[in-house]
Amino acid sequence: MGSPREHCFCEPRQVSSAWGSGRGVPPVTVSMAAGALSPGARSTVTVPPPDTAEPPATAVPIYGQSCEAYRHQGNRSGHYHVDIDGSGPIKPQLVYCNMTEDQTWMVLKHNNTELTPVRPAPSGGPHHASFDYASEEEQLTAIIGQSEHCEQELSYYCRKSRLLNTPEGPASSWWVGGPSPGATQTHWGGAVPGSQQCACGLQENCLHPRHLCNCDADQPQWANDSGLLTNKETLPLRALVLGDIRRPGSEAAYRVGPLRCHGDKSYWNAASFDTETSYLHFPAFHAELSAEISFLFKTTASSGVFLENLGIKDFIRIELSSSTQVVFSFDVGNGPLRVRVDAGVPLDDDRWHAVRAERNVREAALRVDTLPAAALQAPADGHISLQLNSQLFIGGTASRQKGFRGCLRSLQLNGVTLDLEARAAITPGVRAGCPGHCGTYGALCVNGGGCRERPRGFACDCGPSAFTGTFCHQELSASFTSATAVRYALREPRHPGGNQSALPLAPSPLPALPPRGETVSLSFRTSRSPALLLYASSSHHREYLALVLSGDDKVEVRYRLHSGRGVEVVRSDVAHLANGQLHTASVRRRADTVSIQVDQHAREDFNLSSDVEFNDFESLTLGRVLGSSEMDPEVALLASEGFTGCLSGVLFNSVSPLKAALLHPDAGPVSVSGPLARSRCGAPPPARPYTSQTTHSLPDLSGSVGPGQPLVNAIRSESALIGGLIAVGVFVGLCALAVAVRLLHRRRDACRGPETKGAPPSGGEEAPREFAFSAQAVSENDSFESPKEFFI
Repeated sequence: MGSPREHCFCEPRQVSSAWGSGRGVPPVTVSMAAGALSPGARSTVTVPPPDTAEPPATAVPIYGQSCEAYRHQGNRSGHYHVDIDGSGPIKPQLVYCNMTEDQTWMVLKHNNTELTPVRPAPSGGPHHASFDYASEEEQLTAIIGQSEHCEQELSYYCRKSRLLNTPEGPASSWWVGGPSPGATQTHWGGAVPGSQQCACGLQENCLHPRHLCNCDADQPQWANDSGLLTNKETLPLRALVLGDIRRPGSEAAYRVGPLRCHGDKSYWNAASFDTETSYLHFPAFHAELSAEISFLFKTTASSGVFLENLGIKDFIRIELSSSTQVVFSFDVGNGPLRVRVDAGVPLDDDRWHAVRAERNVREAALRVDTLPAAALQAPADGHISLQLNSQLFIGGTASRQKGFRGCLRSLQLNGVTLDLEARAAITPGVRAGCPGHCGTYGALCVNGGGCRERPRGFACDCGPSAFTGTFCHQELSASFTSATAVRYALREPRHPGGNQSALPLAPSPLPALPPRGETVSLSFRTSRSPALLLYASSSHHREYLALVLSGDDKVEVRYRLHSGRGVEVVRSDVAHLANGQLHTASVRRRADTVSIQVDQHAREDFNLSSDVEFNDFESLTLGRVLGSSEMDPEVALLASEGFTGCLSGVLFNSVSPLKAALLHPDAGPVSVSGPLARSRCGAPPPARPYTSQTTHSLPDLSGSVGPGQPLVNAIRSESALIGGLIAVGVFVGLCALAVAVRLLHRRRDACRGPETKGAPPSGGEEAPREFAFSAQAVSENDSFESPKEFFI
């Protein structure tokens, strides 16, 4: 019988469950060392995946490791489960991800974030307040340590209640913060640790120059000391002690905000490998019985080794073997084994791709992006311990194979992030960081928004879009009345008789127009026609463009391209647009060709009699227009009556007058008169209330509602289920009531003999009517019982 190294009968199999569905799973290739069969021979066996299989023993995280990870999958603000260390020992936790700002904030709440009045303690001592976080201690520590920045608001409102008793007295109040159990801190929000002062003391603008906190001035008027605690070593705030609250006339209140952190140091930790011979090295990877390796890569090279670690005979390696294949290979003493995934599409496309490889005593598995994972069972007998004793090579190899040229990011080994940037800073041929994220994430910017590169990630530039929000996804709409007017000045108007040219406003909001054309798009909702939707004009040249909803409820465009010519009108055939529903109209003119598209109807093309270009638009107007002498009488009548209804997503070339009016009404070239109310009138009603919100779950999630989905969606689905269960419970209860009443009625009739009919009950006998109980009592009991059973 041969040695254990000669026994390697490893059968590849399909992976299901958390590794993805079993459909379309690529076959797994197992390579065995030459000695496993015959001298000088090497065999590669490819076995198609079976139809059914057990789930893998390897632990695959199904949650993102931070809010940053969820954002870069196209998700928006909401509650998410975050698994800070992947499949490591720290449990996932539910946090709120705020993605409405430039930074992606992870918000961790505690038991009291409200403004809380301070009441003297019954014992006469200071007021104590403790703050309990939903996250466990190791979760808090990991989040704070992994974040680039954390902060927590701390505010104190006072009237004759001193805070820190500055400048020289003992502190009247203090707080406890930092890793459990915490340490006493005597600085306040906005100040530096150990300073025993407030933000105003640091900025030298306190109410009284002698004191370093506003409240220490001890004035009878209300004052406050507020600011942010930003030193991560003192966070989170765990307890608060307030002392000066017992004197007559003293009043106080405090607020401790949630812990907020942004910047995932592991998610963006990256290194760029300029040549195939450059590499980083780290201490040996200790993964005797289990190994989990995950990272992202971006390259234009068709092959290269991502990482390698050697032992005397054992090794572990992950490489890009071809432009479409990733291979995970290792040897624990039973001969080399390989697990490979063929993506079927190029992976050398200079976009980010995710790799996760795992190995334990039972099996090994490999996954690339959202493709189904490939797995390989360990041999039934043989060696199980991976013995590595040399340095770990990243981006290169000690076995003289071709190194990796490109970028590696977020490299984690058994839940620990390797600091690639720090090592790259001292290694020739390797650069810290990796530019170029828009190629991968730029498609998340929608509605005309552009992708802007950042050193760590990207941002959507919504300037050229009529929308706003993290991904330019949030529509901006407003309700108009007949008195509302929004005017956007494109250029300074010319003065009659003047010889100056029409100069653009500084800075010019309008890029150069096409030589002889323009593009207009907007959405509207109204029940009145005719109506003027948009008006662009040049009063000096007496030229204009008017987008109108005609009296027969159709979109029409009226052009006056030259002051010496008449008005030209083009009209869409799509009717019934003044029906109170949301409609979208797009108009595009190039030279003498005009196209109109309404909603999802086919585009309609028209030809004008002239291709003369406009001479410098001066302004755009939404709503009521007054004092424009260039209008023809019909348009002038519509302009004076204004528009009643909803306008949304208004865009003239790259200028959005409605967006400017809603976000910056008192600045720049926009002016508003009359009532303008921001609303959601431009959002179409969802066809299905429980699936109207689009979310992007993690790649390895399946089903209609995944664990990575915002909690609000899961709650909605659960609410529907609860409602169904309650309805069934009520129905069953009513049926039971009917049966019970019938049985009681029969029992009463059975107990009555012919001799007792009509006779009063005897003294020891209970009246039958006292056995009856109300239907309301039964239905209430049943309706309460069903939810209890569901939630338990």
